[in-house]
Formats: sequence, C-alpha cells, structure tokens
Amino acid sequence: MTEKFLRSGYTTGACAAAGVKAALILLTKGKTVDAVEIIALDGTPLTIPIKDVKKTSEGIRAEVVKFSGDDPDITNGVSVFVKVRRIGGGEIIFKAGLGVGRITKAGMQLPIGEPAINPKPRELIRNVAAEFNVGGLEVEISIPAGVELAKKTLNPVLGVEGGLSIIGTTGVLRPMSEEAFKNSLVPQIDVAKAAGFDELVFVPGKIGETIAKKLGLPEGAIIQTSNFIGFMLEAAVARGVKRVILCGHIGKLAKVAAGVFYTHNRIADGRLETLAAYAAAEGLPACEVQKILNANTTEDAAQIISANHLERVYQRIAARASLRAERYVFGKLAVNTILVDFAGNILGTDVGRC
Repeated sequence: MTEKFLRSGYTTGACAAAGVKAALILLTKGKTVDAVEIIALDGTPLTIPIKDVKKTSEGIRAEVVKFSGDDPDITNGVSVFVKVRRIGGGEIIFKAGLGVGRITKAGMQLPIGEPAINPKPRELIRNVAAEFNVGGLEVEISIPAGVELAKKTLNPVLGVEGGLSIIGTTGVLRPMSEEAFKNSLVPQIDVAKAAGFDELVFVPGKIGETIAKKLGLPEGAIIQTSNFIGFMLEAAVARGVKRVILCGHIGKLAKVAAGVFYTHNRIADGRLETLAAYAAAEGLPACEVQKILNANTTEDAAQIISANHLERVYQRIAARASLRAERYVFGKLAVNTILVDFAGNILGTDVGRC
C-alpha cells in the first residue's frame, strides 16, 4: 500500500504577503509576475501563484487564490485581494477591506477597533516590504467571500465583525486540522475573561447554546467546545476561570459522566451503556435495561427511561458529569451540568449543587 502524504498549503496571511510582494514588484520594477516566493516565519520557502496584479487609481491591486492543501479549510479557493499604496513615513498601515473583520471585543491579540489582521501575518507582510525599501505603505486586505464565510466561524462570538480574520502562525498551512480547530476555540475564553466573566458556560453544540440563552445565562460567557470538553476545561483552568456550567445534549454529556472528555463518536460512544448502567442502578428491570442497550439513539433510550418513571436518573448523570469534570482538572475549578434533549427540554441538572 502506497503511503499518502498530505499536501501543505498557505494561510490567508501568506496570501496577503504574496499579494504585497507582487504589488511591490510592479511598483518598483514595473513588472507583473505570475508567482512570487516568500519565506514563511518558520523559514519555509513558499512559492505562491499570483492570479492578477495591476495598477489602479488607488494604488496597486493584487489577487491571490487561497490554497489549503489537504487541510479542510473554509477559505480554500477564495480570492484574497491586496491593495498597496505608498504613504509618508516609514510605517505600514493595515486596513480591512470587504470581508475582513474588525475587532470589537477585548481579549483578542489586537486592540478593539483594529482590522482583524493578526500579528504574525502583519510580521510576514513587514518582512516582505523590507525587501524593497519603499518607506511607508498602506496595505488594505479584502476577501469578498469572507462576509458570508465568517458566519460559519466563531468570529461573531469572538467579536470579530464584518468578515474573516487574516490568520496564520508562520504562513504555512499544514494539514493538522484537529489541533488547529482545538486552538481556535480557546480565544472564546480570553474574550469572556476580558469581558469580566470568570464563570463560563461550556456548550458542545447549538442545542446547549440555545438552552443556555433561554435560561438567561450571560451570552458573553457561553463558550463552544465542540468535542474537546477536556481540552477546554484545561484551557479554562490555565486562564483562572472559577466555575464552568456544562450545558448540552444528554448524548454528549453522558460521556463526560463516564469519564470521556473527547466526545467524538468515533473515539468514544458509550452513551447507551452509560444510560443503561445508571438506570439499572436506579432499579430498572434487566429486560428494560436491555431495551436501552438496543436503542438506536439516546433519544430512544430516554423514552424507555420515561416510560419507567426513572427521570431521576438524569440528576445522577448530571451530578456525575460535574464530579468527573472536576476530577479531570484536579479540583481547580467548580463544575455544574445541565442535560437537555433535542427538543430543548431540560432532563436533569445539578446547578443548585453549589
């Protein structure tokens, strides 16, 4: 069997830097190019195609098409436009064009009001500009598709409004999507902390988020964890969070009660076994326990529990999820749990425990 090597790509920050280089080549040498080489911040050379570069009445405009390699990146194939013009002084002024957001909340890497062009992409662009010794520049970055794409990201939660962030640590996009996704979740905690919250609400998905809002829990304290509940608990501890409420579907949080903190169903899927064990401990007859084990989903299993009037099982599972979560972080923060079903009904909670 031939081993498949995953292809690397380049970040939106690298696209912007490549566009700046193409623009400066036209500005200083009068030449258009169809590709440029830049050096990523980790020393990796990147050859990036230039789709278009031309002079306009407002400066020089370059277009670069994002290539993500084998990483399932939301911006793969979109056009990144860079407009460059000379200004007085020796600084580079960064501007957000269409589809690039602005920072509206504290806790991010940039001050409120700044274009969402992260520090490392700015450094990469400054390195490129330094090759040309052209003095002050205004660099405006646009991703027209970013207006809609941003709605599919965490940017609205993080307080990046109007579009995407120009991101990247080095400029190289390596296909390590799971690690990158985990790390992309953490800034939510920083934003919540900066807003004054040291008690947070962790939701694995939209169901928990909807319930949390209906319960009147502070929207600024609601944090999406996806399947990475353990990882996010550790991140919360590292940032001095005092208390977390886990609010989500019974199918996810029953796993936490069983000591599972990475809840993807291909990694751990003991939902029915957990419900069966707790129902059995509450006196459910063996034949009914078997029905739970044979159920297709936790929603089906919940009907069996309800038919046997054992709704108290959910209180036990909620309390156990909280206990296991506190143990996971060695008691460094307090945890409570709210279990819900797909319809948004609260099944069980131990929020009154502390």
